[in-house]
Amino acid sequence: MNVVIVEDESLSIQRLERLLNEYDPTIQVMGLIPSVAKAIEWFQKQSPAQQPDLVFMDIHLEDGSAFRIIEKINLLIPIIFTTAYNSYAIQAFKANSIDYLLKPIDEAELTAAIDKFKWTQQRQESVVAEQANWSSLLSWREGSGKAPFKDRFMVTVGPKVKSIEVSQISYFFYEEKTTYLTTKDGQNLVVEYSLDKIASLLNPHEFFRVNRAYLVSLASIGSIHTYSGSKFKLELQPSARHEVFVSPDRLSDFKIWLGK
Repeated sequence: MNVVIVEDESLSIQRLERLLNEYDPTIQVMGLIPSVAKAIEWFQKQSPAQQPDLVFMDIHLEDGSAFRIIEKINLLIPIIFTTAYNSYAIQAFKANSIDYLLKPIDEAELTAAIDKFKWTQQRQESVVAEQANWSSLLSWREGSGKAPFKDRFMVTVGPKVKSIEVSQISYFFYEEKTTYLTTKDGQNLVVEYSLDKIASLLNPHEFFRVNRAYLVSLASIGSIHTYSGSKFKLELQPSARHEVFVSPDRLSDFKIWLGK
């Protein structure tokens, strides 16, 4: 595996190189790049065959934010972000990120991140093999004249029946044997579907089942609080009745979903 380290702190570079060598001595570090400007120059000089498999990238560099690198050259190489701050999680996962590690980097978390990268690469190969089947299925559904995903839900409010467009829904939640939808203006309305059924009716690029009780839209996530890189707490908009955590068994898929 060939990697590049974009980092301006010498102690952080030394620690990361040591941990990479302990993980797999065959990993080759192609370059140590300290700044946004030098990173842009380095990647632009590489031919497609010379590009690394994986990039380790600090977010705060000596001449600015590492996100400028991604924006400037449309960097599509998988990235593991390394940072002393936990306030950039959403932006990082939208930037082709594999993982988001807080400094000082923990050996176990680094191992999990690289293992996830390998698993993601294998999964992508499988997806490519199945794309023809999905394309045929989507073509059939479009030709049938039916909308592929539900675009509104009917709810009862007292004696009245209302139709709520999906675009106005922030999230769904389950409480005391009842399923609710929460609108962007904060209304909690009863829905006569289970969360499992709702998840099957919605566009999976827009909604994600983060745990047994909550199905959230991407637009509803105001911020993400990370704890040691392995536990995520979501702040939803409008605020939820409960604390909302991403289930550990859904965390990897959630990170991939954010990156979509």
